[in-house]
Amino acid sequence: MSKILLVEDDVSFSEMLRRFLERHHHSVTQSYTLADAKSKVKDTTFDLVFADLRLPDGDGLALLNHIKVKDTSIPVVLMTGYAEVSTAVKAMKDGAFDYISKPFNPEEVLQVVKNALNEKTESKHPQSTISTPSKTQSKEEHDFVAGISAASKVLYNHINLVAPTNMSVLISGESGTGKEVVAKAIHLKSTRKSRPFIAVDCGAIPKEIAASEFFGHKKGSFTGAINDKIGHFEAANGGTLFLDEVGNLTYENQIQLLRALQERRIKPIGSNDEIEVDIRLLTATNEDLLKAVEVGDFREDLYHRLNEFFIKVPNLQERGDDLILFADFFLENANKQLNKSIIGFSPEVLNIFQTYSWPGNLRELSNVIKRATLLTTGEVIQKEVLPFELSAAPKTENSPDSFSAKTNEKKLILKVLEEVNNNKTKAAKLLNFSRKTLYNKLKEYDLD
Repeated sequence: MSKILLVEDDVSFSEMLRRFLERHHHSVTQSYTLADAKSKVKDTTFDLVFADLRLPDGDGLALLNHIKVKDTSIPVVLMTGYAEVSTAVKAMKDGAFDYISKPFNPEEVLQVVKNALNEKTESKHPQSTISTPSKTQSKEEHDFVAGISAASKVLYNHINLVAPTNMSVLISGESGTGKEVVAKAIHLKSTRKSRPFIAVDCGAIPKEIAASEFFGHKKGSFTGAINDKIGHFEAANGGTLFLDEVGNLTYENQIQLLRALQERRIKPIGSNDEIEVDIRLLTATNEDLLKAVEVGDFREDLYHRLNEFFIKVPNLQERGDDLILFADFFLENANKQLNKSIIGFSPEVLNIFQTYSWPGNLRELSNVIKRATLLTTGEVIQKEVLPFELSAAPKTENSPDSFSAKTNEKKLILKVLEEVNNNKTKAAKLLNFSRKTLYNKLKEYDLD
């Protein structure tokens, strides 16, 4: 039975949450002040700490820092009714496992508890291959910002579900949404994570040399083949091959790719010998491949071979609750690349970020912050160093005013239902709802 410390000064809410957690087989110790919580942490080892952000004698961030000094493996979840994005960013940077807003539904609490306890177990048993975000990740894993928005949680759930399998995954999304980052996250959470990850931009390969790029060639096999060349399939052997913008492949190249996937054998140009290959294939596109199939531009059999599992990467507007997390992440990267020490953004800049539509998604946000970091001479990025199109842009209709999972809930439910062909059982699972909760929400939003 896991031991949970619940730090909440609202006695009635604390009692309700304690009874709920105990019904689900957790041992709960209650505390109502920061000082008392520190004392209990000193005397007892807990598996998880739930702490309110606002306490009578301090705040949850102070408790978080106190706990992390004692034991970095104890996951801390902060909860609040204030839903302050800037505080969420600081909490995540300081090592909080998660951050949820009141009111939250029971299924959300159980999912957070499950994920947090899984992380604590994996910190003790690092041989585990599938985990929630770890605070001791490699650089590549750290480059994936899991996010706290409802859309990001669905995305991360999809990644965790498919990563341990060998299923081919088709990743769809607008340009700049981070499809390759998602592919890399799948690879790093798979059993192949110690093997190669080979990323290929299909749009940059001329059709005349595509076969050589994919399968390699022998010296002298054609004009210009002055050396043996190892193709992408062989280079990725044992690991993962990621084909970006796969819809750009010619029909002939599609046939070659399909044959290689079916037979798991390749033959370099000019060679008489076949090479067996063991790869996990991930592909990405910003096109509608089904429409391409319908008009005959993409082979249907190849489409189904690539689309054993489908992941839709949300755009930045759909992940509005994560925007400040991403901005902070890109600022940290820009500081390292440019040898700067900018500490943050002015309130005016944060407001502009939150109301701009970001048509270029994460790529645009990254570029804007890198440019602003270069131009900034003080400690904080100000409006004056932003591109004109940002400072002059009209406000979007759905600018985020909180990072609650409920902000875009209706839109997210519709999106998930569409992805699973209106299968409510699957939708409820992906949304971390019970079927009853999903039906209640469908009724609430007039979607039933």
